[in-house]
Amino acid sequence: MPLIFEGRYMDWTSAQLRSLVELTRRGTITAVAEALGYTPGGVSQQIAALERATGWQLLRRVGRRVELTDAGATLARHAERILTTEAEAVEALERTRNEISGTLRVGLFATAAAEILPPALRQVRERHPGMTVRSRDMDVDEVYDAVAGGTVDLALGLDYPDVPIPRDPSLRVRELSRERFSLAVPAGAMPGRRTVSLADAGQLGWILPSAGSYYGRAVLTVCRRAGFEPQALHEVTDTAATLALIEAGVGVGVVTDLMLRLRPSCLDVLDLRETMERHIVVVCRSFAEHRPTIAALVEVLARTAHPGRPPSRTAAGPLNPPT
Repeated sequence: MPLIFEGRYMDWTSAQLRSLVELTRRGTITAVAEALGYTPGGVSQQIAALERATGWQLLRRVGRRVELTDAGATLARHAERILTTEAEAVEALERTRNEISGTLRVGLFATAAAEILPPALRQVRERHPGMTVRSRDMDVDEVYDAVAGGTVDLALGLDYPDVPIPRDPSLRVRELSRERFSLAVPAGAMPGRRTVSLADAGQLGWILPSAGSYYGRAVLTVCRRAGFEPQALHEVTDTAATLALIEAGVGVGVVTDLMLRLRPSCLDVLDLRETMERHIVVVCRSFAEHRPTIAALVEVLARTAHPGRPPSRTAAGPLNPPT
Protein backbone atom coordinates (compact mmCIF):
# COMPACT_ATOMS: atom_id res chain seq x y z
CA MET A 1 0.00 0.00 0.00
CA PRO A 2 2.51 2.65 -1.17
CA LEU A 3 2.04 6.37 -0.43
CA ILE A 4 4.23 9.43 -0.84
CA PHE A 5 4.45 11.80 2.16
CA GLU A 6 6.71 14.86 2.25
CA GLY A 7 8.67 13.45 -0.64
CA ARG A 8 9.12 10.13 1.18
CA TYR A 9 7.92 6.91 -0.42
CA MET A 10 6.09 4.81 2.19
CA ASP A 11 5.06 1.24 1.54
CA TRP A 12 3.24 -0.56 4.33
CA THR A 13 1.18 -3.73 4.44
CA SER A 14 -2.23 -4.52 5.86
CA ALA A 15 -0.61 -6.89 8.36
CA GLN A 16 1.57 -4.07 9.69
CA LEU A 17 -1.38 -1.71 10.04
CA ARG A 18 -3.48 -4.39 11.69
CA SER A 19 -0.74 -5.06 14.25
CA LEU A 20 -0.73 -1.38 15.15
CA VAL A 21 -4.52 -1.19 15.42
CA GLU A 22 -4.67 -4.31 17.59
CA LEU A 23 -2.07 -2.80 19.91
CA THR A 24 -4.42 0.11 20.59
CA ARG A 25 -7.18 -2.40 21.39
CA ARG A 26 -5.25 -4.92 23.48
CA GLY A 27 -2.43 -2.94 25.05
CA THR A 28 0.43 -5.44 24.90
CA ILE A 29 2.54 -7.09 22.22
CA THR A 30 1.76 -10.50 23.74
CA ALA A 31 -2.00 -9.94 23.54
CA VAL A 32 -1.69 -8.76 19.92
CA ALA A 33 0.32 -11.88 19.07
CA GLU A 34 -2.36 -14.14 20.57
CA ALA A 35 -5.11 -12.30 18.70
CA LEU A 36 -3.39 -12.38 15.31
CA GLY A 37 -1.76 -15.79 15.56
CA TYR A 38 1.79 -14.41 15.48
CA THR A 39 4.65 -14.70 17.90
CA PRO A 40 5.43 -11.61 20.01
CA GLY A 41 8.62 -11.27 18.01
CA GLY A 42 6.60 -11.35 14.80
CA VAL A 43 4.38 -8.50 16.01
CA SER A 44 7.43 -6.47 17.00
CA GLN A 45 8.87 -7.02 13.52
CA GLN A 46 5.61 -5.83 11.91
CA ILE A 47 5.68 -2.62 13.97
CA ALA A 48 9.40 -2.09 13.29
CA ALA A 49 8.79 -2.48 9.56
CA LEU A 50 5.96 0.05 9.78
CA GLU A 51 8.27 2.49 11.54
CA ARG A 52 10.83 2.09 8.76
CA ALA A 53 8.14 2.61 6.13
CA THR A 54 6.81 5.79 7.73
CA GLY A 55 10.03 7.20 9.11
CA TRP A 56 8.31 7.82 12.47
CA GLN A 57 8.76 6.27 15.90
CA LEU A 58 5.41 4.63 16.64
CA LEU A 59 6.17 2.93 19.97
CA ARG A 60 8.20 3.84 23.02
CA ARG A 61 9.21 1.64 25.90
CA VAL A 62 7.96 2.60 29.34
CA GLY A 63 9.54 0.33 31.91
CA ARG A 64 8.75 -3.24 30.86
CA ARG A 65 5.89 -2.33 28.55
CA VAL A 66 5.40 -0.30 25.39
CA GLU A 67 2.95 2.47 24.51
CA LEU A 68 2.09 4.34 21.32
CA THR A 69 3.75 7.65 20.60
CA ASP A 70 1.60 10.53 19.37
CA ALA A 71 2.58 9.55 15.82
CA GLY A 72 1.65 5.94 16.53
CA ALA A 73 -1.77 6.88 17.91
CA THR A 74 -2.42 9.15 14.93
CA LEU A 75 -1.47 6.48 12.42
CA ALA A 76 -3.55 3.88 14.28
CA ARG A 77 -6.69 6.00 13.90
CA HIS A 78 -6.10 6.35 10.17
CA ALA A 79 -5.12 2.68 9.89
CA GLU A 80 -8.58 1.64 11.08
CA ARG A 81 -10.15 3.62 8.24
CA ILE A 82 -7.65 2.25 5.73
CA LEU A 83 -8.42 -1.34 6.75
CA THR A 84 -12.16 -0.67 6.62
CA THR A 85 -11.84 0.78 3.12
CA GLU A 86 -9.80 -2.24 2.07
CA ALA A 87 -12.51 -4.59 3.39
CA GLU A 88 -15.19 -2.62 1.57
CA ALA A 89 -13.18 -2.93 -1.65
CA VAL A 90 -13.07 -6.70 -1.21
CA GLU A 91 -16.85 -6.75 -0.78
CA ALA A 92 -17.32 -4.65 -3.93
CA LEU A 93 -15.08 -6.99 -5.92
CA GLU A 94 -17.01 -10.02 -4.66
CA ARG A 95 -20.23 -8.51 -5.95
CA THR A 96 -18.83 -8.48 -9.50
CA ARG A 97 -18.63 -12.26 -9.50
CA ASN A 98 -21.44 -14.51 -10.63
CA GLU A 99 -20.54 -17.18 -8.08
CA ILE A 100 -19.80 -17.28 -4.36
CA SER A 101 -16.07 -17.83 -3.95
CA GLY A 102 -13.21 -16.57 -1.86
CA THR A 103 -11.67 -17.09 1.56
CA LEU A 104 -13.28 -16.24 4.88
CA ARG A 105 -11.57 -16.14 8.28
CA VAL A 106 -13.88 -17.36 11.04
CA GLY A 107 -13.40 -17.07 14.78
CA LEU A 108 -15.25 -19.44 17.08
CA PHE A 109 -15.33 -20.85 20.59
CA ALA A 110 -14.50 -24.45 21.40
CA THR A 111 -18.03 -25.87 21.55
CA ALA A 112 -18.92 -24.30 18.22
CA ALA A 113 -15.70 -25.65 16.72
CA ALA A 114 -16.67 -29.17 17.75
CA GLU A 115 -20.42 -29.19 17.10
CA ILE A 116 -21.42 -26.43 14.68
CA LEU A 117 -18.48 -25.90 12.33
CA PRO A 118 -18.04 -29.48 10.98
CA PRO A 119 -21.59 -29.84 9.58
CA ALA A 120 -21.47 -26.26 8.34
CA LEU A 121 -18.26 -26.95 6.42
CA ARG A 122 -19.83 -30.01 4.84
CA GLN A 123 -22.68 -27.85 3.56
CA VAL A 124 -20.23 -25.22 2.33
CA ARG A 125 -18.39 -27.85 0.27
CA GLU A 126 -21.67 -28.99 -1.26
CA ARG A 127 -23.31 -25.61 -1.87
CA HIS A 128 -20.36 -23.28 -2.40
CA PRO A 129 -17.31 -25.24 -3.57
CA GLY A 130 -15.51 -22.02 -4.48
CA MET A 131 -15.55 -20.82 -0.86
CA THR A 132 -12.65 -21.51 1.51
CA VAL A 133 -13.18 -21.22 5.26
CA ARG A 134 -10.24 -20.78 7.62
CA SER A 135 -11.16 -21.02 11.30
CA ARG A 136 -9.50 -19.97 14.54
CA ASP A 137 -10.42 -21.18 18.01
CA MET A 138 -10.50 -18.28 20.48
CA ASP A 139 -11.86 -17.22 23.84
CA VAL A 140 -15.58 -16.64 23.38
CA ASP A 141 -15.43 -13.23 25.08
CA GLU A 142 -12.84 -12.07 22.53
CA VAL A 143 -14.70 -12.82 19.31
CA TYR A 144 -16.44 -9.44 19.22
CA ASP A 145 -13.13 -7.56 19.40
CA ALA A 146 -11.63 -9.92 16.83
CA VAL A 147 -14.38 -9.07 14.33
CA ALA A 148 -14.29 -5.34 15.11
CA GLY A 149 -10.53 -5.30 14.63
CA GLY A 150 -10.64 -7.25 11.39
CA THR A 151 -8.69 -10.20 12.77
CA VAL A 152 -11.50 -12.42 11.45
CA ASP A 153 -14.28 -11.75 8.93
CA LEU A 154 -17.01 -13.18 11.13
CA ALA A 155 -17.31 -15.17 14.31
CA LEU A 156 -19.57 -17.44 16.28
CA GLY A 157 -20.14 -16.12 19.78
CA LEU A 158 -22.39 -16.32 22.81
CA ASP A 159 -24.66 -13.77 24.40
CA TYR A 160 -26.36 -14.05 27.79
CA PRO A 161 -29.65 -12.17 28.37
CA ASP A 162 -28.78 -11.82 32.06
CA VAL A 163 -25.40 -10.22 31.27
CA PRO A 164 -25.64 -8.98 27.67
CA ILE A 165 -22.45 -8.19 25.83
CA PRO A 166 -22.25 -4.45 24.95
CA ARG A 167 -23.29 -3.78 21.36
CA ASP A 168 -20.77 -2.11 19.09
CA PRO A 169 -22.62 -0.11 16.40
CA SER A 170 -19.96 -1.15 13.89
CA LEU A 171 -20.98 -4.82 14.29
CA ARG A 172 -24.00 -6.84 13.23
CA VAL A 173 -25.08 -9.58 15.64
CA ARG A 174 -27.52 -12.21 14.39
CA GLU A 175 -29.04 -14.75 16.74
CA LEU A 176 -28.78 -18.30 15.42
CA SER A 177 -30.31 -20.30 18.26
CA ARG A 178 -31.17 -20.27 21.94
CA GLU A 179 -30.25 -22.79 24.59
CA ARG A 180 -31.71 -23.17 28.04
CA PHE A 181 -29.46 -24.30 30.88
CA SER A 182 -30.11 -27.35 33.06
CA LEU A 183 -28.38 -28.50 36.24
CA ALA A 184 -25.84 -31.33 35.94
CA VAL A 185 -25.17 -33.29 39.13
CA PRO A 186 -23.21 -36.46 39.90
CA ALA A 187 -25.21 -39.62 39.25
CA GLY A 188 -27.54 -40.32 42.17
CA ALA A 189 -26.77 -37.05 43.98
CA MET A 190 -30.39 -35.91 43.92
CA PRO A 191 -32.40 -39.14 43.58
CA GLY A 192 -35.98 -38.96 42.36
CA ARG A 193 -35.67 -35.39 41.18
CA ARG A 194 -36.38 -34.30 37.62
CA THR A 195 -36.97 -30.59 38.12
CA VAL A 196 -35.15 -28.49 40.72
CA SER A 197 -34.47 -24.94 41.69
CA LEU A 198 -30.91 -23.67 41.70
CA ALA A 199 -31.31 -22.99 45.41
CA ASP A 200 -31.87 -26.75 45.96
CA ALA A 201 -28.20 -27.21 45.06
CA GLY A 202 -27.07 -24.14 46.96
CA GLN A 203 -25.19 -26.12 49.63
CA LEU A 204 -23.39 -28.32 47.13
CA GLY A 205 -19.96 -27.53 45.76
CA TRP A 206 -20.05 -25.87 42.34
CA ILE A 207 -17.91 -26.06 39.24
CA LEU A 208 -18.10 -22.57 37.77
CA PRO A 209 -16.57 -20.66 34.88
CA SER A 210 -14.29 -17.70 35.55
CA ALA A 211 -16.10 -15.02 37.53
CA GLY A 212 -14.66 -12.41 35.16
CA SER A 213 -16.22 -13.97 32.06
CA TYR A 214 -19.68 -13.13 30.73
CA TYR A 215 -20.64 -16.76 31.32
CA GLY A 216 -19.45 -16.68 34.92
CA ARG A 217 -21.26 -13.41 35.60
CA ALA A 218 -24.44 -14.78 34.04
CA VAL A 219 -24.39 -17.88 36.27
CA LEU A 220 -23.73 -15.77 39.36
CA THR A 221 -26.56 -13.37 38.45
CA VAL A 222 -29.11 -16.17 38.10
CA CYS A 223 -27.97 -17.87 41.33
CA ARG A 224 -28.27 -14.62 43.27
CA ARG A 225 -31.73 -14.09 41.83
CA ALA A 226 -32.57 -17.57 43.16
CA GLY A 227 -31.43 -16.46 46.61
CA PHE A 228 -28.00 -17.99 47.17
CA GLU A 229 -24.31 -17.55 46.49
CA PRO A 230 -22.73 -20.63 44.83
CA GLN A 231 -19.58 -21.98 46.47
CA ALA A 232 -17.01 -22.39 43.71
CA LEU A 233 -14.89 -25.45 44.43
CA HIS A 234 -13.37 -25.47 40.95
CA GLU A 235 -13.13 -22.60 38.47
CA VAL A 236 -13.12 -24.22 35.03
CA THR A 237 -13.78 -22.79 31.60
CA ASP A 238 -13.36 -25.93 29.50
CA THR A 239 -16.70 -27.71 29.02
CA ALA A 240 -15.30 -31.23 28.73
CA ALA A 241 -13.32 -30.76 31.94
CA THR A 242 -16.44 -29.46 33.71
CA LEU A 243 -18.43 -32.54 32.68
CA ALA A 244 -15.62 -34.84 33.78
CA LEU A 245 -15.47 -33.21 37.21
CA ILE A 246 -19.24 -33.50 37.67
CA GLU A 247 -19.10 -37.13 36.61
CA ALA A 248 -16.34 -37.71 39.16
CA GLY A 249 -18.69 -36.49 41.89
CA VAL A 250 -16.78 -33.38 42.95
CA GLY A 251 -19.46 -30.78 42.25
CA VAL A 252 -22.42 -29.57 40.21
CA GLY A 253 -22.74 -27.13 37.34
CA VAL A 254 -25.08 -25.73 34.71
CA VAL A 255 -25.06 -27.20 31.20
CA THR A 256 -26.83 -26.89 27.86
CA ASP A 257 -27.64 -29.58 25.32
CA LEU A 258 -24.79 -28.46 23.08
CA MET A 259 -22.35 -28.66 25.97
CA LEU A 260 -23.51 -32.19 26.81
CA ARG A 261 -22.72 -33.33 23.27
CA LEU A 262 -19.02 -32.60 23.77
CA ARG A 263 -18.42 -35.49 26.14
CA PRO A 264 -20.62 -38.54 26.83
CA SER A 265 -20.85 -38.58 30.62
CA CYS A 266 -22.52 -40.62 33.37
CA LEU A 267 -24.28 -37.88 35.28
CA ASP A 268 -27.81 -36.67 36.00
CA VAL A 269 -29.29 -33.70 34.14
CA LEU A 270 -32.18 -31.95 35.91
CA ASP A 271 -34.50 -29.32 34.49
CA LEU A 272 -34.37 -25.94 36.23
CA ARG A 273 -37.35 -23.97 37.44
CA GLU A 274 -35.40 -20.79 36.83
CA THR A 275 -34.82 -19.65 33.28
CA MET A 276 -31.19 -19.23 32.29
CA GLU A 277 -30.38 -18.98 28.60
CA ARG A 278 -27.53 -18.36 26.27
CA HIS A 279 -27.86 -17.28 22.66
CA ILE A 280 -25.55 -18.55 19.95
CA VAL A 281 -24.86 -15.62 17.63
CA VAL A 282 -22.87 -14.86 14.51
CA VAL A 283 -21.04 -11.54 14.36
CA CYS A 284 -19.71 -9.59 11.39
CA ARG A 285 -18.91 -5.96 10.62
CA SER A 286 -21.96 -3.96 9.64
CA PHE A 287 -20.62 -2.90 6.25
CA ALA A 288 -19.84 -6.52 5.38
CA GLU A 289 -23.12 -8.21 6.29
CA HIS A 290 -24.26 -8.22 2.63
CA ARG A 291 -20.92 -9.42 1.30
CA PRO A 292 -21.88 -12.50 -0.76
CA THR A 293 -19.50 -14.94 0.92
CA ILE A 294 -20.39 -13.76 4.42
CA ALA A 295 -24.13 -13.81 3.73
CA ALA A 296 -23.83 -17.33 2.31
CA LEU A 297 -21.86 -18.66 5.28
CA VAL A 298 -24.21 -17.03 7.79
CA GLU A 299 -27.15 -18.80 6.17
CA VAL A 300 -25.33 -22.13 6.36
CA LEU A 301 -24.48 -21.55 10.03
CA ALA A 302 -28.10 -20.65 10.76
CA ARG A 303 -29.19 -24.04 9.41
CA THR A 304 -26.65 -25.98 11.49
CA ALA A 305 -26.78 -24.15 14.83
CA HIS A 306 -29.89 -25.83 16.22
CA PRO A 307 -28.65 -28.62 18.51
CA GLY A 308 -30.89 -31.50 19.47
CA ARG A 309 -31.04 -32.81 23.01
CA PRO A 310 -28.67 -35.75 23.56
CA PRO A 311 -29.62 -38.64 25.81
CA SER A 312 -28.36 -38.15 29.37
CA ARG A 313 -27.20 -41.32 31.08
CA THR A 314 -26.17 -42.57 34.48
CA ALA A 315 -24.44 -45.81 35.34
CA ALA A 316 -27.91 -47.31 35.76
CA GLY A 317 -29.14 -46.33 32.30
CA PRO A 318 -31.19 -43.56 30.73
CA LEU A 319 -32.24 -40.77 33.06
CA ASN A 320 -34.47 -37.72 32.89
CA PRO A 321 -36.55 -38.11 29.75
CA PRO A 322 -38.41 -34.90 28.80
CA THR A 323 -41.40 -34.29 31.12
